[in-house]
Amino acid sequence: MARLFSPRPPPSEEDLFYETYYSLSQQYPLLLLLLLIVLCTLVALLLVAWASGRELTSDLSFLTTVLCALGGFSLLLGLASPEQRLQRWTRPLSGLVWAALLALGHGFLFTGGIVSAWDQVSFFLFIIFTVYAMLPLGMRDAAAAGLTSSLLHLLVVGLYLGRQQDSHPSLLPQLAANAVFFLCGNVVGAYHKALMERALRATFREALSSLYSRQRLDTEKKHQEHLLLSILPAYLAREMKAEIMARLQAVQGSRPESTNNFHSLYVKRHQGVSVLYADIVGFTRLASECSPKELVLMLNELFGKFDQIAKEHECMRIKILGDCYYCVSGLPHSLPDHAINCVRMGLDMCRAIRKLRAATGVDINMRVGVHSGSVLCGVIGLQKWQYDVWSHDVTLANHMEAGGVPGLPVPQAEEEDEKGTAGGLLSSLEGHKMRPSLLMTRYLESWGAAKPFAHLSHVDSPVSTSTPLPEKGLASFSPQWSLDRSRTLRGLDDELDTGDAKFFQVIEQLNSQKQWKQSKDFNLLTLYFRDKEMEKQYRLSALPAFKYYVACTFLVFLSNFIIQMLVTNRPPALAITYSITFLLFLLLLFICFSEYLTRCVQKGPKMLHWLPALSNLVATRPGLRVALGTATILLVFTMAITSLFFLPASSDCPFRGLNVSSMAFNLSWELPGSLPLISVPYSMHCCVLGFLSCSLFLHMSFELKLLLLLLWLAASCSLFLHSHAWLSDCLIARLYLGPMDSRPGVLKEPKLMGAISFFIFFFTLLVLARQNEYYCRLDFLWKKKLRKEQEETETMENLTRLLLENVLPAHVAPQFIGQNRRNEDLYHQSYECVCVLFASVPDFKEFYSESNINHEGLECLRLLNEIIADFDELLSKPKFSGVEKIKTIGSTYMAATGLNATSGQEAQQDAERSCSHLGTMVEFAVALGSKLDVINKHSFNNFRLRVGLNHGPVVAGVIGAQKPQYDIWGNTVNVASRMETTGVLGKIQVTEETARALQSLGYTCYSRGVIKVKGKGQLCTYFLNTDLTRSGPPSATWAETSHPF
Repeated sequence: MARLFSPRPPPSEEDLFYETYYSLSQQYPLLLLLLLIVLCTLVALLLVAWASGRELTSDLSFLTTVLCALGGFSLLLGLASPEQRLQRWTRPLSGLVWAALLALGHGFLFTGGIVSAWDQVSFFLFIIFTVYAMLPLGMRDAAAAGLTSSLLHLLVVGLYLGRQQDSHPSLLPQLAANAVFFLCGNVVGAYHKALMERALRATFREALSSLYSRQRLDTEKKHQEHLLLSILPAYLAREMKAEIMARLQAVQGSRPESTNNFHSLYVKRHQGVSVLYADIVGFTRLASECSPKELVLMLNELFGKFDQIAKEHECMRIKILGDCYYCVSGLPHSLPDHAINCVRMGLDMCRAIRKLRAATGVDINMRVGVHSGSVLCGVIGLQKWQYDVWSHDVTLANHMEAGGVPGLPVPQAEEEDEKGTAGGLLSSLEGHKMRPSLLMTRYLESWGAAKPFAHLSHVDSPVSTSTPLPEKGLASFSPQWSLDRSRTLRGLDDELDTGDAKFFQVIEQLNSQKQWKQSKDFNLLTLYFRDKEMEKQYRLSALPAFKYYVACTFLVFLSNFIIQMLVTNRPPALAITYSITFLLFLLLLFICFSEYLTRCVQKGPKMLHWLPALSNLVATRPGLRVALGTATILLVFTMAITSLFFLPASSDCPFRGLNVSSMAFNLSWELPGSLPLISVPYSMHCCVLGFLSCSLFLHMSFELKLLLLLLWLAASCSLFLHSHAWLSDCLIARLYLGPMDSRPGVLKEPKLMGAISFFIFFFTLLVLARQNEYYCRLDFLWKKKLRKEQEETETMENLTRLLLENVLPAHVAPQFIGQNRRNEDLYHQSYECVCVLFASVPDFKEFYSESNINHEGLECLRLLNEIIADFDELLSKPKFSGVEKIKTIGSTYMAATGLNATSGQEAQQDAERSCSHLGTMVEFAVALGSKLDVINKHSFNNFRLRVGLNHGPVVAGVIGAQKPQYDIWGNTVNVASRMETTGVLGKIQVTEETARALQSLGYTCYSRGVIKVKGKGQLCTYFLNTDLTRSGPPSATWAETSHPF
């Protein structure tokens, strides 16, 4: 109670919106139904008075009270009908309804006959209960109204009857019984309101969470779309996305995996395509002088500029190979002027490099080669997808570039214009001596190329996991607006942004008025789910709160017991009956709350260890719950009318026909040898409490509640209107000892008012039962929707992660997506010791041919796809988790180890330990050879692998805004590539430094001698001995055979 009336903390935005919109929208129909029930009750009173033979005109006070009430409540119904007015004047309107009900109750109290302590107790209970259950008031306001209603009845009756104590039975026990009755009504009402508030708020939060999940889902879909389109053309992206979704579902077990032995091939043939290769001459030397940040910035700006030029000329970049840029025109859609597009792009690239050279004085140039023909285009492999092209025409375009001459002659005027444009920058830097690389970096920054994945910054993404509320909806919240459902959706969209409009659309789906309309989820009449499986899941769902339903029902039973003890003379038989019922209730409570006895039971004998499981059994077994719940309600029903069975069965009333003058002050209120007559109206009141016990089982099905309420209505009416109606007549005879013309009005006749009370509570509880059923089902539906959307969001997030990790290494991907993304700056990282591998299948160039038999080379690429995919599968093995695939170049596979350790970690390690991953790369190279031998066996080929390894410092980074690409650069990479191109089939060639490091790890190398390496001069190289990969225990050999290293 102290908590109830303690100072209220300031409401949060969510609480404010819940109270001002959602809660009212749910209780609005209940308020209207309450007013309709009161109006129907008033009409029923007039009809009952007329049907019972009473002259309405003879009792003007009754007629005036009822007619004034009809007019007043009709006016209130008109005032409360528009939802906007209800929200604007919630508390005043609710207060008016409550005051009108109180006035009506007191009017009934003093109309139609003698005032008694039990008069209108059931009607005041109706007021108390509906204040909690049907009026749109907060818990504090409802509790204040309920307690005030109780006290007013007690005070008015007590003060009025206190002066007439001589002519009435003992007043204090009756007032005490009324107090217990009202207290029980307040507790039941507060309990019902608390349960409904909890259910409504839970559904509200689940709706908000569902909206948040939808926003996240939309965001993830946008991320996927952007990611896929940054890697692949749209037509290929859709096809591969479906493949990944199928793979994810297969992993989750919802769909069987494909039994196809071949990997999917996403390659198509296109004719009428032009291919452009462009190489920046002199860039390698320049790059060796750059810091990691300068190198990545320089490459991103250069290739970003080339991407802009490609877009202008309808070309599409394919790959970046070091400092080589190649693109195509005529893909994915054919273009008639594809050749012209490539030539113009080549010219613009040369002009851009020429401007760069003129502005910075750096000696670099551009060599371009263009060729037209047909290509096979698509993606091969399982990881690090890159859209690529293959054909003899592609090879020829590459040769055109390699054999070309750097630069093109341009008109003198254009050259002078370029020098003039660059003069400003040169003059500004004249007094500063700067490295050429730094000078070039400064100039390139002015080009303003977009950062990799910059487009993801513009995709709306939730930044927190809190429930999203409408920004404009709460900031400028207007009562007139929020409940105005007459506005069209178009008008809603005009006032709010898309997110806010979606918010209000979702909240509208929760409106309680939806239960009376056609729905795709619910049956209009029964509220059953249309999906039979969902209906089954709902009925079989666990209900941990069931024990609290039973506990509160026990409170109703206890109230009935106290009332019976107060108004009866407590016969032993009644006490015994209640004792037995108490034991049954205690047994029920023990079963429901047995989980709290776990600690006690565990200390006892083992034969009792099963007792705590009873509580969980009740919560999870629907059949058992229904049986126990029904038994509990029937116990309350039975004990409410038990006292009637201790009254005489005969209908002989000793108070009929007595002489008032002689007997009025000498009569007892008890029937001979029986209970007091005042127990009759209180038995009716106990029956009303029995009706309320049904409402306590919030999750009990509507049809079962309807059945129990009908059963109790029929039983109560048959008792008090038929079999025991004479008791009411006898009580009237005792109260009105005069002639028959002093017959009381309808409001004072216990059996009639009792029956009317039964019907009032029957229809009220029926309305609430349907409302409860609707919200229980709605809560279940939204929980299920939320779970489904969360699973879908999780799948989408996994898909996004897979897509991103197909572009970037796992340790780099978080830099560009999610809540911790840092794509405001370029990603770059330098490493001191990285092992780089190039493994090629040179025989594939001879194997590749284009003819009708192999579908113009498509079947050859199918075999290459199997080779690369099998290589990729090795990466999923735990021992190769440190191997990072960089890219494939034709039939060459590039990978590296040592990239997943940060520079800070490396600095703390000694040289031997920091290069220990070289052994992993050697094992990976051997595994590649073994995979290739398996493919040879199945394809009847004799492909052999040629591998080059080198280790040392590299720079890693992500470049390219249009198609972001993770790559590594440095002399280590160039030398590793040369080790492969100058190598020997079936052998792993390494540099002298790498051979020394491998020997320290236990590997055996033997010298090949000094060879000429392009760009590096004379180098002494070594072959790795792979007969036994280590000098210790033998490891996997390269194909068991015949090509030992």
